[in-house]
Amino acid sequence: MGATPAQSPQRNGRDCFPGMIPSSCLTGSKNIAYAYRPGPQLRAAILGVCPTTCEVHAAKVASGMSRRGASGLRARRRQGWLREIRKLQKSTDLLLRKAPFSRVVREICNKFSRGVDFSWQAQALLALQEAAEAFLVHLFEDAYLLSLHAGRVTLFPKDVQLARRIRGIEEGLG
Repeated sequence: MGATPAQSPQRNGRDCFPGMIPSSCLTGSKNIAYAYRPGPQLRAAILGVCPTTCEVHAAKVASGMSRRGASGLRARRRQGWLREIRKLQKSTDLLLRKAPFSRVVREICNKFSRGVDFSWQAQALLALQEAAEAFLVHLFEDAYLLSLHAGRVTLFPKDVQLARRIRGIEEGLG
């Protein structure tokens, strides 16, 4: 059934076909998708030799893929949220939307005023929203410092709770 050695193109002890890299020349099972990309396979087609592992890896790095597969995608995601952080740090506009914040304030006001409906000035709601956002940003800054002190990058609820506890009653324990 198999081809005789005279019929099959064997070079350097490996099966190499013009224009492609056989799976025996590639490392790992997922790398077979790179067999038809231009690069080291041209060397195999022209010179009649299999590309070395180093050449295959260099072709993957040049095409944006590394051993782990999606590092380019991971880097793009990382740059996406870094870009968002920089944009938010440059801006001075409000982070919370005005209408939902206004509804929450009115609901809390109705809860504590025993059903008496108070009217709110727009400037009063805006001042309250500015103060609330400043409080939350400062709280998250402190909590993130606590998570870094613990040797973590991820912010946990226990970091926020500890930040509120350290601040005390006047600064935000309420």
